[in-house]
Amino acid sequence: MAGYFEAIPGGGAAVALDEVEISILRSLAVQLLELIGPGEEPAQGEDPLAALFAEGPSEPPSDPALARLFPDAYGDPDAPDEDDEELRGYSAEFRRFTENDLRGRKREDGLAMVRTLDSLSTAGEGGAVLKLTPEDCLHWLGALNDLRLTIGTRLDVSDEDEGGELYRLPDSDPRKPMVMAYLWLGALQETLVETLMP
Repeated sequence: MAGYFEAIPGGGAAVALDEVEISILRSLAVQLLELIGPGEEPAQGEDPLAALFAEGPSEPPSDPALARLFPDAYGDPDAPDEDDEELRGYSAEFRRFTENDLRGRKREDGLAMVRTLDSLSTAGEGGAVLKLTPEDCLHWLGALNDLRLTIGTRLDVSDEDEGGELYRLPDSDPRKPMVMAYLWLGALQETLVETLMP
């Protein structure tokens, strides 16, 4: 288990992580949770069912990373074409009724990542083996994907960058640590997907 996920008997996956890797993953997950923001808790005495049907925002987020995590459902929001006006209206309606739920799920994924990392016992040097249940694996897949989307947006990674100059940055480039994290998270995500394939 060389830092990548492997299937374990009975379902789920495991990965050996050293203390630095655990710290990096936890820090990134906490930053993701801060970016997504706190959940809306129903006021004391308020019907929790009513909170499920609360309306969310109708405008896309201004932060590019959040806009990537919560994209428009229809059309291109930046298109000036008159024909797209109707699509933008559909997008606003769709966002109003779905974004709160999507934020909640992304928050659950990030919290699950933090909790499983916090449950590791790293007494002594060398780190620990993280074992995930099948349910934890799904939360981790969501969190790893959201982390990669966020970091990729901050780095301006596009489809054209695959194998491009961004991956050959000199060590002195301030973006280098984030590029390395982006690539590592991608490898973790890929191996976790592979462990869940029949």
